[in-house]
Amino acid sequence: MSIDLPAIDSPPPVTTKTPSVNRASVSPRSLPGKLMIVDDEIANVLIVKKYLERAGYRSFETTTDSSAALRILKVAQPDILLLDINMPNVDGVEILRGVRSEPKSRHLPVLILTANTDERIKRICLELGATDFLIKPVDPMDLVPRVRNSLQMKSYHDRLQHHAAELELKVEQRTRELESSRREVVFCLARAAELRDNDTGNHVIRVGQFAGLIAKAMSLPDWYVRDIEMAAQLHDVGKIAIPDAILLKPGKLEPEEFEIIQNHVKYGHRIIEPHGASDARLMRRHIEYGSEMLRNGSALMKLAASIAQTHHERYDGTGYPLGLAGEDIPLEGRITAVADVFDALSAERPYKKALPREKCFSILEEGRGTHFDPIVLDAFFASTKEIVRVQLDFMDHVASASTL
Repeated sequence: MSIDLPAIDSPPPVTTKTPSVNRASVSPRSLPGKLMIVDDEIANVLIVKKYLERAGYRSFETTTDSSAALRILKVAQPDILLLDINMPNVDGVEILRGVRSEPKSRHLPVLILTANTDERIKRICLELGATDFLIKPVDPMDLVPRVRNSLQMKSYHDRLQHHAAELELKVEQRTRELESSRREVVFCLARAAELRDNDTGNHVIRVGQFAGLIAKAMSLPDWYVRDIEMAAQLHDVGKIAIPDAILLKPGKLEPEEFEIIQNHVKYGHRIIEPHGASDARLMRRHIEYGSEMLRNGSALMKLAASIAQTHHERYDGTGYPLGLAGEDIPLEGRITAVADVFDALSAERPYKKALPREKCFSILEEGRGTHFDPIVLDAFFASTKEIVRVQLDFMDHVASASTL
């Protein structure tokens, strides 16, 4: 396609990269932005480029080979594309469609420079995302401000994207910080309870790790694996409410003492569970925004509350405090039951010695279908290699390595 242009001596059609400019004939200003011009007629390319050079633009990528336009665009990454429509091999509509199909160039300004006045073609280009239209022969008084406006729009969009990316990074960083803080708070609360009858507090870490490994072996979602690993550390938080005389008693507990020990699951649930209506009345008296505190607790704390209340339930319904059986016991309770019993058997406490690992495994197997959910137990045994690693990594200093 050709247009009426001043006669220009030019080389044959080629792909060019920012040829030298006659500085005496152009504006002394140097404007930002890389401009790509695609037209099968070299005369058209050169006249448009000359108009823009006079306005102060210096960085250009030009080609008369429409079949190479998309490849060149990907490499050059221009800030604006000036595109002819009627070209051999690959026409401008097809190039525009390819530009908009690529995520990186989806918002690239595309100015159509064409002698085609067909309204149907114009509508197709607009639907494909053309930024603007200019009819050939191009008027520099029309071309320059439209290029400038399109580049300003691109610059604004790029700044927004950059700002959004920075915000996303900040949100990710803050999320990691909050997650770290949450883990620290959970562990501190769990350790406060565990230190009542254990010198190191590693029991709660091990039980949490065991629970996470079991959940992972059961192919449960990653978020559940992470949460149960944290929540299971709070399984015995109710020990805070148990008197030392009973909690630290080296001998066998009397029936009434054991009943008090059993209450730790109730205390644990009360410590962790969301506030109830009676709490609401108290909070409204003291805190203006107390109602905000009545909202349900986080998913993690709900999980922890459930574990604290149900990890002593038994699969056959003979456990406490609710006497739940089978799948009526929440999955997190069934998982933590296996993790807690194994660690209780394999770790030394003031009132007992640690049992050898194989003996611990045998006792767990004896509880299949009565004390423990068989599916959960299978997941535990499928993770024994990782279980042993956790034991060694978080061994209590009072324990003897020979018992492991």
